[in-house]
Amino acid sequence: MLLIHVPRLTNRVGYTLNVIFRHLLKVEFEITTNIDIFTNHEGAKVCYGRQKVGDCVYIRSCELLFKTTIEEQSPKCFQYQDVAALFPVYDAASDFPFDPLASTFFCLSRYEEYLPHITDEHGRYPVTESVAFKNNFLQSAVVDRWALMIAHAILKKYPAMKFPSRNFDFEDTFDIDAAYCYKHKGIFRTAVGLGRDLFVEHKRGEVKKRLRVLTGREPDPFDTFDYILDTHNHYPHFRLKFFPLMADYNVYDKPASYQNKEFCALLQHLCDYAKMGLHGSYASHDDPAKLAQESTRLASVLHRETVRNRYHFLRLTLPASYNVLIENGIIHDYTMGYAEEPGFRAGTGNPYPFFDLDSDSETPLYIHPFVVMDSTLYYYKKIDAEQALQTYYRLIDESKAVGGVFSALWHNQSLCECFGWQGWRNVYEKVLQYADTARDTKYSY
Repeated sequence: MLLIHVPRLTNRVGYTLNVIFRHLLKVEFEITTNIDIFTNHEGAKVCYGRQKVGDCVYIRSCELLFKTTIEEQSPKCFQYQDVAALFPVYDAASDFPFDPLASTFFCLSRYEEYLPHITDEHGRYPVTESVAFKNNFLQSAVVDRWALMIAHAILKKYPAMKFPSRNFDFEDTFDIDAAYCYKHKGIFRTAVGLGRDLFVEHKRGEVKKRLRVLTGREPDPFDTFDYILDTHNHYPHFRLKFFPLMADYNVYDKPASYQNKEFCALLQHLCDYAKMGLHGSYASHDDPAKLAQESTRLASVLHRETVRNRYHFLRLTLPASYNVLIENGIIHDYTMGYAEEPGFRAGTGNPYPFFDLDSDSETPLYIHPFVVMDSTLYYYKKIDAEQALQTYYRLIDESKAVGGVFSALWHNQSLCECFGWQGWRNVYEKVLQYADTARDTKYSY
């Protein structure tokens, strides 16, 4: 049994040790503040604090995990073993020249998002404000790499210590913003769409296509669900999840009606093959009561409790957005990622429990970060399909290198092979193939 000594056990210390050792490294440990018990322990030992206790692995701490308040932080970033490191410490006895626990907590808690910052036009925390972006380590799974550094330091001191292999895993997730391009829109929305096609010059070419779809002579271009399920049949080991929008129609939320029988039948069909979650609407960010209403709608359609969510437009304000989920019994969220850039917003692709800095406590909500969103590459980065594919490969390689989880965010309409998305089915298929070749990769110590 690994024993860890700390001078004082705080919620932040307990949480960080739990995430690093139980969630990431998969080993059991105990914590003690008693020097005698620690000194007499005959197994592997780690001392975390400002003074080394006996002969052990020693991690010199900064003060971040021993505080309960939220204070301005500007952690200095430097390179250690070719990995970005935060919170440098100056102690010749320490096994690390930085505090990997404080660095981990800073990233996982999204500490910087609690501090005063500007927001973008949608009220989101901009990637350009983040320490990871400013210091060019957003595309590195630094939290996993810091955990592995700690494991290697322990193994160097205690070769008999055993750490389980870490297996690369891939998760495929789809947001259903609009299940259909033309069908099931209702009389008013269909009439408006036809009018726009006729009178807006660059839309006139869509008139024939819309009419062919509406008269059943051509499939709806956004209805790519059979293609998605058929493709996934080749990779049954990959987890598949859908997040349908169940909102009322407004400027930013334009779903099929939750009362539409065909749309409800589609969701019930998808539920037979994949896990389902709510796509919390744009409007719910400003009116939490809408989130509860939308969750109830999805539960009513699927006849099962709503336990997963990803917010539309990735609108996320901490801790308010997560507290709304917790209040509504949702215990898994998949919003953790940036709209503007691919990468590891929280420093990891692995799921982990949410720690609320305001209440200084761990919560029952689990955060499931995603690494790449199709819309990021298409709309924000404006790169072609081949360049997009190389981005996926590079980030899958990073996840594979640490034995981590890679979660991809797609939209059903991005696989329509029209409206500028030509070539993206090939991207999707190649990403699944590439991830499949990495599936058996194990990180062995």
